[in-house]
Amino acid sequence: MARHEPITGRYVHLTVEDVEYRVYYEEAGQGIPLIVGHTAGSDGRQYRHLLNDPEVTDRYRVIAFDLPYHGKSLPPHGVSWWTQEYQMTKARMMAFPNALSEALELDRPVYMGSSMGGHLAIDLASNCPDSYRATIAVEGALRSAAEYVDVGMAGIRREFDNPNVSRTSTGAAMLLNISPYSPEENVRELQWEYQCGGPGVFAGDLYYYYYDHNVSPEEARAIDTDRCMLYLLTGEYDPNTSPTDTKELADLVPGCKYWEMPRLGHFPVTENYEEFRRYLLPILLEIEGGSEAPAPSRTDSLSQ
Repeated sequence: MARHEPITGRYVHLTVEDVEYRVYYEEAGQGIPLIVGHTAGSDGRQYRHLLNDPEVTDRYRVIAFDLPYHGKSLPPHGVSWWTQEYQMTKARMMAFPNALSEALELDRPVYMGSSMGGHLAIDLASNCPDSYRATIAVEGALRSAAEYVDVGMAGIRREFDNPNVSRTSTGAAMLLNISPYSPEENVRELQWEYQCGGPGVFAGDLYYYYYDHNVSPEEARAIDTDRCMLYLLTGEYDPNTSPTDTKELADLVPGCKYWEMPRLGHFPVTENYEEFRRYLLPILLEIEGGSEAPAPSRTDSLSQ
């Protein structure tokens, strides 16, 4: 007997900024819609463990999509995209999950994203609070760390959009952002995903991640968690968005909830899903309307 996973994939056409895109997405489960967004330069394969988790999919319809130029979402047909420099903006980042939700006729979904997608969770809570019942920012903050921002886009493109730099090197560079406690097979899978990216896409994504996402203290204080609850989760071993960076945001947003995740790095959903789900499941239970359950304590996590 063949062994099938409970994941189905298909394409949907979305129009964003007057351009029609053929966007690939996978889904599993039923119930409250949960849109999940991938990190810069990667794709929705990062969520395969989540899509196969029955404790999530028994109550949530999980939808993982590939942004255009990523994974199975090709560049737009009918546009001379090869003559343009790919660069992701805040407006476009927000438009894609909004367009996907509208196309699939979702009723105020939950949005969760990691890294670039984590920053987006904050921007959606701030700018589209009536479109989402909650957003979950994994490795999100007010802005990216100054030490990375100061490199400038020219420096970023020299490093990640350079014909002399192979995709293998890009995948290897991600090791710097992963917890030393993460299982090697998961780490290797994450590397593989990054080695599959198209030329210039990772660098172009970093324009949003490093520059166009920049939440002021005033904007953070104005986030209304009664309209759209904001949850924040950050790994202890993340050098890009440290727990201190996320805590700065958490201290400004009235009513938001924040947990630091010991033994996890910048890619917790992929690098160690079994540990990450210990933080995610209580949040999903709370969103669903069940009794509030605290995330694991640091002592509990370290005892594993």
